[in-house]
Amino acid sequence: MGGFEEREREEEAKFRHQMELAFKIRNRRNKLFGLWIAEELLGLKGDDALAYAKDVVMADFEGPGDDDVMRKVLKDLEEKGVEISEHRLRRRLEEFEEVARQQVMNE
Repeated sequence: MGGFEEREREEEAKFRHQMELAFKIRNRRNKLFGLWIAEELLGLKGDDALAYAKDVVMADFEGPGDDDVMRKVLKDLEEKGVEISEHRLRRRLEEFEEVARQQVMNE
C-alpha cells in the first residue's frame, strides 16, 4: 500500500509544480505584454511602463481566460486614441506566451 501512497504524493507534487510553472509563465507573459503596450503603443517609459505592466498582470486576476486582460488594454488604448485590432493584440499575447515559457523554463 505504501507504493501507491508514495506515487500519489509524487503525482500531487508534480501537478503542483506544473501549476506553479503555468502561473509564472502566465504572469510573465502578461508583464511582457503590458510592457510592450506601455512602451510601444502608449509611449510610457521607465517606472510608468512598469506600473502599467503590473496593472495588466493584476487585470488577469479578474476572471478566467484572457478576456479580462484584453478588456483592460483595449479600453486603455481606445482612451489614448491608439488604433489596433484585437486580433493583432491576441497574436502578440501568444508570442509573449512563448517568450515567457522559454524564460521561465531557463531560470
